[in-house]
Amino acid sequence: MSEVRAQGLSVAYDDVVAVQPIDLELGAGTMLAVTGPSGAGKSSLLWALAGALTPAAGSVHVDGASLTSRDDATTRGISLIPQGNGLAGALTAEENVLVPLLARKVSPREALQRTGAALALVGLEQSGRHLVDELSGGQQQRVALARAFATRAGVLLADESTSDLDAGNRERMVAALQGEAKRGAVVVLATHDPEAAAVADAELALDEGVATWVRPLTAT
Repeated sequence: MSEVRAQGLSVAYDDVVAVQPIDLELGAGTMLAVTGPSGAGKSSLLWALAGALTPAAGSVHVDGASLTSRDDATTRGISLIPQGNGLAGALTAEENVLVPLLARKVSPREALQRTGAALALVGLEQSGRHLVDELSGGQQQRVALARAFATRAGVLLADESTSDLDAGNRERMVAALQGEAKRGAVVVLATHDPEAAAVADAELALDEGVATWVRPLTAT
């Protein structure tokens, strides 16, 4: 599975610095929680790690190779679940999971199997034929997670992906994210939820773009 290394990574929007320079080394099987108030830079950090934002300075390497673009990130097995979920409202829940797999050249039979398993994992096996626009905000978050789980990504970046969930479903989704890490993926979860953060291997707090380790990663 993948390893992620960021060196001197910072993000800025014109003169506004969203993330001050930060170094990260995330080995395969690591789950990191990124916490902090709204506007602290959590989303900017995740998008930079996903290759969706060009950093103001520094670099991101996956398995030792420099990450240069979002297309590059997709090729290398990086899956980003954006805060807005990024689902197609005109498609069903099942189609939102299935279509990206087919686009990645997964065979139709395997894609259908992965789709069914992923929707079952998030507790939506009975809602696959529902249009996304017919689902609640929490259900949409779970579809977005199912889409990421189905890709079997080496790096999974989840931006507030449990924020609209009730306690039971939040616990279920955090356990599923832990399962991805146990599979060997690097998992980074941006969250306001202290309970979700507590189960991660480490917690990094952001405040006005400045990072502080609440619980640092330990050497393995």
